[in-house]
Amino acid sequence: MEEGPADGRRIAQGRSAARQRLGLRGEHAAALALERRGLSVLQRRYRCRLGEVDLVARDGDAIVFVEVKARRGSGYGEPAEAVTPAKQRRLARVALRYLQQRGWLERPCRFDVVEVRESVDGTTQVRHLIDAFRPC
Repeated sequence: MEEGPADGRRIAQGRSAARQRLGLRGEHAAALALERRGLSVLQRRYRCRLGEVDLVARDGDAIVFVEVKARRGSGYGEPAEAVTPAKQRRLARVALRYLQQRGWLERPCRFDVVEVRESVDGTTQVRHLIDAFRPC
């Protein structure tokens, strides 16, 4: 592992270091954008044996599970398209575990996607898709 961003996280081996740094920058940009919209970020990178959710936030009474998709350029289509039905089901299982651990099963929740695009000139565009999907 190599040193990660300033918050002390490490970059795991297996994914390219550049790609993982892009993901971490995307999560940071997404968290800032959510906070500017009035959401409170409760947790970053929640992990359990079932998987990971990039961000968990609160919007009023609702708990919001956020998948962040960061891309450079537009060669691979819309970032949100990478949140496949299989990924949605996995996120729903992780979200259920998060809610169970906290005794929050009665709280409303939703699943958002935040697309982060970095351009070659260093600018970043963030698009927040509210209630992006509903797992079955």
